Amino acid sequence: MNVTKQPLYLSFYRKGTKHHGLAMWKQPAIVKGPLGIVSWTELTLLTMFIILLVWSFATYLHNSFITEKMWEIRLGSAGFWLGIVGNICLVFLFFPVARGSSLLPLLGLTSEGCIKYHIWLGHMTMAFFSAHGICFLIYWAATNNISQMIKWAKTDISNIAGELALVFGLIMWATTIPRIRRKFFELFLYTHYLYILFIVFFIFHVGISYACVMLPGFYLFVIDRYLRFLQSRRRVRLLSARLLPCQTLELNFSKHPGLKYNPTSTMFINIPSISKLQWHPFTITSHSDLEPEKLSVVIKCEGTWSSKLYKTLSSSSSSAINDHLQVSLEGPYGPVSTSFLQFDTLLMISGGSGITPFISIIKHIIHNSSYSHHNKTPKLLLISAFKTTADLTFLHLLQTPTTPHNLQIEAYVTREKSPQNENPQIRSVTFKSHIEESAAAGILGRNGWMWLAGVICSSFGIFLIFIGVLNRYYIYPIDGNTNDVFALGLKSFLHMLGLCFGVFTAATAAVLWNKRETAKEERQIQNVEGATPNGSPCAIGCEKEIELESDPFQVLNQSVNVHYGERPNLPRMIEECKGENIGVMASGPKKLRQEVAAICGSALPKNLHYHSISFTW
Repeated sequence: MNVTKQPLYLSFYRKGTKHHGLAMWKQPAIVKGPLGIVSWTELTLLTMFIILLVWSFATYLHNSFITEKMWEIRLGSAGFWLGIVGNICLVFLFFPVARGSSLLPLLGLTSEGCIKYHIWLGHMTMAFFSAHGICFLIYWAATNNISQMIKWAKTDISNIAGELALVFGLIMWATTIPRIRRKFFELFLYTHYLYILFIVFFIFHVGISYACVMLPGFYLFVIDRYLRFLQSRRRVRLLSARLLPCQTLELNFSKHPGLKYNPTSTMFINIPSISKLQWHPFTITSHSDLEPEKLSVVIKCEGTWSSKLYKTLSSSSSSAINDHLQVSLEGPYGPVSTSFLQFDTLLMISGGSGITPFISIIKHIIHNSSYSHHNKTPKLLLISAFKTTADLTFLHLLQTPTTPHNLQIEAYVTREKSPQNENPQIRSVTFKSHIEESAAAGILGRNGWMWLAGVICSSFGIFLIFIGVLNRYYIYPIDGNTNDVFALGLKSFLHMLGLCFGVFTAATAAVLWNKRETAKEERQIQNVEGATPNGSPCAIGCEKEIELESDPFQVLNQSVNVHYGERPNLPRMIEECKGENIGVMASGPKKLRQEVAAICGSALPKNLHYHSISFTW
């Protein structure tokens, strides 16, 4: 399951302010098409960026054509400038995929919401680089200089390195075609690791000096990727799992009390017994304060990976249940802050498993209303569409000690005209802990942003010292000799080695220090509360049947209306919402999000603030 989100807090304005004009810039401008759901702000910035690329290429080309008259030379110049413009796209390519980046939150963005920007930039980068390569192939053929294809110059552009980089890039590009990516996700996932070879040969092609143009974004990505690697080496303690009859399961992990996250945050999960390389993101449904020692995610079986996991947990003879299930986590990643309480009305529209992000939002508002009596709690309206009666058990996940009195749930069962005479059951599976497993915790501890800033600065300082010593005592003596010149490829390799050494040293030291501090805090907590046994009396594989009430939504303490054999009339329901500031959030299938976006984008009232949460790219 892939998660892509729009920022939840960019257009949350206080009612009665003068910001409604700015809020309209974040309303949907394009609902359908290859770009997905795009706001007016995103469309404007994309248009401006494309204009920048076109203007740059046209200016470079015009200046070159003034002095050159032969079409072959003009074609070579066009190919050269296409590569330069492609590098402009490459400069920004890695910023959106640095999940733990400190830069994106400063712009009010999340890594999940920026995935589409990475996709746009990737398409533009490969389009320019492909045109760059084609122009030079034609130029070499036209000038009878095809031998340039295998040139690896010592002090100049290495053509063969550029060709290898382009081949690796084209392989990645081909697997990003939506039909291929969705049908052969593993192929897309594994071929995307070719970005390492793409970048390495790109640097060999242009040299380290010119490659420094893309260094800021790539450097942040390398640090983020290495920190994620270190976090993925930890085994996290899986406490229990709940299997819902609608082919859905809930995983409950042990969590360090110091780990904080906001609603709609996501966690990447890897289970080696299912797939050693696949990582899948899922929305966290628990609340870090309401449930300080537990972290929960909900997984709907909609693919090969999730179906294998459900089958593994539902099989009593499975070895994973008879011992323990090894799980690794990355994250959590999500918005830095949220302002749900600033709305008069919060309208949440979901389809199927799209309800999971709203579970965390509802829990967040419950916690706020319980501990902060000065803030007015918005009216909550949850509209959920399900296929069958069994899917109503999703509402069982909304159980909390207290529920807000102003929460109204309208549930629609679309494929059944009446309640089915079923007695759905939820199976609960308890797991033993393992000595190598620990509670989920942030990779850089409580003060993650401060530690990340320290890692960035110190690693770059180490890199500069490494390069300074290398140039002064190794590269310069060779370049200073008029009889010899230091090889450009070797120079690029040593610079890449220095970059990796700096990141490895600083990040490893920070992670080991925080790991020691986290372990110390856990021991203190255990000393206060008393030691816990390694396994529950239930033992591994112990299963207990929880019989639900005839109406699973009765576990909630508020009014719930269930409608059978019909779909929600979204235009009417959105129009009937009252309030000066109305937040409209859509989560679930693409058609549902498009329908809600179209309603909000064309609505005459200016008090609607649309936000989209999707599970596909």
